[in-house]
Amino acid sequence: MTNEDILKALSNVQEPDLGKDLVTLNMVKDIVINGNDVSFTVVLTTPACPLKDLIMNACINAVKLLVNKQAIVKVNFTSNTTTNRKDAKTVLSGVKNIIAVVSGKGGVGKSTVASNFALALAQSGARVGLMDADIYGPSQHIMFGVRGDRPLMKDVDGKGMIVPIEKYGIKMMSIGLLVDEKQAVVWRGPMVSSAIRQFVSDVDWGELDYLVIDMPPGTGDIHLTVVQTVPVTGVIVVTTPQTVALADAKKGIAMFGQAQLKVPIIGLVENMSYFTPAELPDNKYYLFGKNGGKNLAEEFDLPFLGQIPIVQSIREGGDAGVPVMVSDDELTKRAFIDFAAIATRGIAMRNANMEPTKIVEMTE
Repeated sequence: MTNEDILKALSNVQEPDLGKDLVTLNMVKDIVINGNDVSFTVVLTTPACPLKDLIMNACINAVKLLVNKQAIVKVNFTSNTTTNRKDAKTVLSGVKNIIAVVSGKGGVGKSTVASNFALALAQSGARVGLMDADIYGPSQHIMFGVRGDRPLMKDVDGKGMIVPIEKYGIKMMSIGLLVDEKQAVVWRGPMVSSAIRQFVSDVDWGELDYLVIDMPPGTGDIHLTVVQTVPVTGVIVVTTPQTVALADAKKGIAMFGQAQLKVPIIGLVENMSYFTPAELPDNKYYLFGKNGGKNLAEEFDLPFLGQIPIVQSIREGGDAGVPVMVSDDELTKRAFIDFAAIATRGIAMRNANMEPTKIVEMTE
């Protein structure tokens, strides 16, 4: 067996999402051959790749079938998260992908989804930040159990920078860390937009694979400020199955699809999909209707990223500052892990197949 033999065999293994073979995509590294033993590393497009097992089996079969049926094949995996940023990188220069989590209305669990999505990404091995852009109703500092904490400052090239709070393996920043919780944030639009720009330019986010932005509900000033300030890779829309939530989710989808913005939508996730009592684990009760989010995704030809159940531990964990992704609730964690895997797969496909990520330029 030679390195050339192995590469020739692996040129028959397709990356399922990108539609090209592993060798053409330069995803095969570090081939080592010792007798019948052969090992190599496949560089994935994201640490959360849900197709890892499929790719591994295809690689083993290709070597055995095309090179040596006696081969003992070991496939190692590493990842180099893809990006499609072609902007000048004057902001967030170390961030590969910026993902906005949005909802048409409040009360659909968008912040819960954003926090656990960020944690699922981090637990897969990615470097992750979470920016709470809901200035009027911040909640991430509560969900991460850092109420009352204040971020530190550091000097970066002569400029004072805010150091985001690090908890559960991710970097997090929220206006809730900077203002008295008992005081309402009574700011006009320009002040809110200024705060968002500061969260981008005055916070030392460092090197990240994903920066998840927890957006406020609706379609307003902050949404426009974000897409005009940072190159948003894509948007994840959160809804519940009920008709009222779906009607508002459509507005969010329409906002990012309009000609002036054209920000790609990675997909739609349905929260509070069903309720399963602990004492009846095989039962599902569809309190807010069934498959509303799934049907909406089909209507707009959007990827459907999954269904998150209503579980008491999700609410309790958020209130107690221990998100469900760092709890012992393996069943509920699985829902977020699966959702994050499908979403990161969509991000990688977006980076491979769509126009470069850029800051939106709008004329009044």
